[in-house]
Amino acid sequence: MAAVDVVDSYLESLPGQTRRLAGGEWGVSLEAGQGGGWPLHLGLRLAGGVLHAQAHALDDADDLDPWMLLWWNSQTRFVRFACTRGREIWVQGDLAATDVDERTLDRMLGLVVEGAVAVRQYHRARARPEQSPAPSWLPGG
Repeated sequence: MAAVDVVDSYLESLPGQTRRLAGGEWGVSLEAGQGGGWPLHLGLRLAGGVLHAQAHALDDADDLDPWMLLWWNSQTRFVRFACTRGREIWVQGDLAATDVDERTLDRMLGLVVEGAVAVRQYHRARARPEQSPAPSWLPGG
């Protein structure tokens, strides 16, 4: 089965909002609960023998440590984190068109979503660190 047909079939089976934007281009939108607190939009494009997927994770990552994202890149498979000059954070993944089947597509898209959610959670944790209780000399206090 051709990669374009695999992607079409796979996306049609997903719950939620999916759309075909053009020949070899698709969009997927996840609701806030699945996207780490706010909607997550993924784009897929099949061109030049490569299926490319990307998701916009954050608008302005001023408070994120870019070195942490580079370290995360060394820990991932299929996907990587990228940053624009405007400090937007994106999660991207690529598969050779010849390797696209339902299993690998599901894995790659899952990792793209997981990466975007991880960046959002990391951002949220840095923006609002949990207040640890003041030390107490009283038991249980």
